[in-house]
Amino acid sequence: MVSSIITITKVKEENGWMSCMSPHPVESNGIKFRTAEAMFQYMRFEGHPEVQKEIFEQRSPMSAKMKARKNRTLLNRGEKWDEHSSDLSLMKQCLLLKLDQHPELKDELKKTGDAIIVEDCTTHDRESARYWGMVKKDGKWIGENHLGKIWMEIRADLQKQK
Repeated sequence: MVSSIITITKVKEENGWMSCMSPHPVESNGIKFRTAEAMFQYMRFEGHPEVQKEIFEQRSPMSAKMKARKNRTLLNRGEKWDEHSSDLSLMKQCLLLKLDQHPELKDELKKTGDAIIVEDCTTHDRESARYWGMVKKDGKWIGENHLGKIWMEIRADLQKQK
């Protein structure tokens, strides 16, 4: 039996709350970020307080991401600056805080059952789209889908806690 697939596309769509860009503030170490995306980008630049300040001050999650992109050379990651294994634990930390601070989202995540969660990047297949998500080409999903995998891992942990 093939599991159903739940896609994350836009924040205003049905599963948009799973996007790091969704308007769910997240607090960590006394700092309240507008979104999980802003927190994630901020955490990437540990040791660069001037960049963290710029990221934090952005009013939108996309602006926070753009500030990170502008300063990507500081991360010394080369062309694949947005595809580093160390980011996976940071992302998981952001998503766990999001769920802890917005408990209604835990229920939403549990409701997804055993569905495969995919960040659908088909309409913006560039840069790290196939790392964090997947694109659909000729009816097949292509990509690593790390965001979806992290959500499914968290869901599995929640289901064990029943």
